[in-house]
Amino acid sequence: MADVFTPEKRSEVMSRIRGRDTKPELALRSMLHRLGYRFTVNGPKNKSLPGKPDLVLPKFRTVIFVHGCFWHGHQHCPAFRLPKSSRAFWKTKIEGNQARDLRNENALLKMS
Repeated sequence: MADVFTPEKRSEVMSRIRGRDTKPELALRSMLHRLGYRFTVNGPKNKSLPGKPDLVLPKFRTVIFVHGCFWHGHQHCPAFRLPKSSRAFWKTKIEGNQARDLRNENALLKMS
C-alpha cells in the first residue's frame, strides 16, 4: 500500500514526533515521583552519559531509557511492525538504533 501522505505532509508529520517529554516518559516520571524516587531529567551529568538517558536516579546509580517499540525494534512486541514501504531503509535504521543502544549499554556498564 502506498503512503497516504504526500512527501511534504509525511515530512511534516514525522517532524512532530517528539524526542523527549513523551507521554510514556511523563507517565513513568509521575509514577516514580509518587513512589518517592528522586531523579534528574536534564541534570548537567545526564547529557554526558552514554546514550543520554531519559532519567537518572543518582542515589541508586541507575539510568532509565524510555525506548519506543517502533524506533528500537523490540522483539516479540505487538506494537512493533516493520513498515511495508521502504523496508530496506527502515530495517537498516532500526538495526542501527539497536546497535547504538547496545554500545551505550555496554559503555554504561563499564562505568559502574
